[in-house]
Amino acid sequence: MSIKLIADSGSTKTEWCLLDGKKKKTIVTQGISPYFLTAQQIQELLERELKPKVKSSPDEIFYYGTGCSNPANVKAIKTALQNVFGKIKISVDHDLMGAARALCGNEPGVACILGTGSNSCFFNGKRIVKNSPGLGFILGDEGSGAFLGRKVVQHFLYNTFDPDLMDRFNAKYNTNAIEILEAVYKGPLPNRYLASFAAFLAENRGHYMIENIIEDSFNDFFFNHLYKYKESWTHPIHFIGSVAYGFKDVLKDMCQNYELQLGRVLKQPMDGLVKFHGQMQGLK
Repeated sequence: MSIKLIADSGSTKTEWCLLDGKKKKTIVTQGISPYFLTAQQIQELLERELKPKVKSSPDEIFYYGTGCSNPANVKAIKTALQNVFGKIKISVDHDLMGAARALCGNEPGVACILGTGSNSCFFNGKRIVKNSPGLGFILGDEGSGAFLGRKVVQHFLYNTFDPDLMDRFNAKYNTNAIEILEAVYKGPLPNRYLASFAAFLAENRGHYMIENIIEDSFNDFFFNHLYKYKESWTHPIHFIGSVAYGFKDVLKDMCQNYELQLGRVLKQPMDGLVKFHGQMQGLK
């Protein structure tokens, strides 16, 4: 029975799960972005934060991460993992494939990511055969945390919120136009900065302006992405990510209104990936 190490890696953190028979051990390290780290730096990170906590040497590694649709980045990740764990079987794939396997398993379906950013694909049970283009937080990312947060900031800066919501916004964030524009146009990681304002929506549910922002943002995602797959009307549509999980009631209502079949809604992919890769080991 092989020992498997599974990774779900983003820019902020990487969650690892070591599968040894029916035993599972979770390890969290800092995020790994091959766009910002060299293979040597990734190797040093793994040796410092991961290797000391992995008591049983894995026979296989399944790594899903940001930036891993780029062949050069895949090579960097694989080289670092091999230098740390030896010449074992190592599979490196992008985070959308991780989401598809976590959500769909071996069954066909539409898999959607709604987190800080957004993405979607049609997965035929083995591979991704269709992918709506991701344009990033400036041109796209409809339905994502960054998209929702941008709407919140616009309503604040344009003074569109009613007095009650303006007061709530000021009490929570204590910021102004100068600080916001500086952070968006000159600060690091503006997509994450904008996504931080999505929490304001979750905390003020029930207000008509808040509900309109949420519904309009998800409508944009449905129209620009899900409508482009003819499979959306014949297969379940699954969602993964903090935004999807936080607003799953809205997604449920929208799927019913559009006569689409809502599938699974997960906060993060690891449980689904453990089930997918652990099927041959008798894990539930």
